[in-house]
Amino acid sequence: MQLRPLGQTGIEIAPIAFGAGPVSQLLIGDERTQQCATIQRAVELGVKWFDTAATYGEGRSEESLGLTLRTLGLQEQVQIATKVRIMPHDLGRIREVARASVAASLQRLRIDKITLLQVHNSITAQTGDEPTSLSPAQVLSPGGLLEALDEIRREGLVEHLGLTGIGQPAALGEVIASGQFATIQTPYHLLNPSAGATAPASFSETNYGNVIAACHRQGMGVFVIRVLAGGALAGKPPSLHTFKTPFFPLALFERDRARAENLSDVLPPEITREEAAVRFAISHPQVTSAIVGFASPQEVECAVSFAYRGPLEAELGARLMHFAWQSSSNSNSS
Repeated sequence: MQLRPLGQTGIEIAPIAFGAGPVSQLLIGDERTQQCATIQRAVELGVKWFDTAATYGEGRSEESLGLTLRTLGLQEQVQIATKVRIMPHDLGRIREVARASVAASLQRLRIDKITLLQVHNSITAQTGDEPTSLSPAQVLSPGGLLEALDEIRREGLVEHLGLTGIGQPAALGEVIASGQFATIQTPYHLLNPSAGATAPASFSETNYGNVIAACHRQGMGVFVIRVLAGGALAGKPPSLHTFKTPFFPLALFERDRARAENLSDVLPPEITREEAAVRFAISHPQVTSAIVGFASPQEVECAVSFAYRGPLEAELGARLMHFAWQSSSNSNSS
């Protein structure tokens, strides 16, 4: 796979990244043999960026990733991104909590430095407008989260800082415009491409406000997440995580699954929904890499094979974008 520059970090990565979140359940479980086989195959195929978080499985994802990489002797061949989340009751001690979170992540991951440390809070106008959300001031003001994370970075424990791009577009845009973050990861997929395009007024799902364009203006690297809509685009049942998360809940999964069933009317017969989803995500010219959750070596091989086929043809991409807007409107009116 041809590598792509990650914003202005000087790092180049593949268009497919390894998502270690709870939807696939691989790294929050205990199947060590499967973990080793899947990660080994990913690295063999050039997937060397791993995205995890302290909250994934209450630290189990980081622990499993660190142990597996150590077992396979691959720690020097990969790059690891993780995250810090500040809960409402921790707002009075942001610096202390951030430092403790990073120290614990380093220990679980069994490494000395994190390539990318990301804010794992939504950004909204007011604190708590959405679950775990912070206001721009709580991120950017003196004594805020950015100051705490930048201090950790300057100590050499972290190379770069990034954002999780969910929340309210205006508030998130304020933080992006600060120019203080190297990357973002944001939902972008066949059923909700609003992070990478201007949605029509009739669009009834969450509108991410074309946030990718704002990030591009700042020279930020862009990761896209939920490429398979939590499994809905792959025809899979909802994961155990879907039943309990407040961020991408079961009701959304069910809407996405119903809308995905109509994609066969748009796709040519030789392209599956999974292939279309992966290639659609990496076709956006301002996207660096698509983070995909893997549960087996075969899933890695499929995603990489899709990436090798390159971006979708422009005409098909346009039809799929139209489908996303139209199917949302139809679903909302039914």
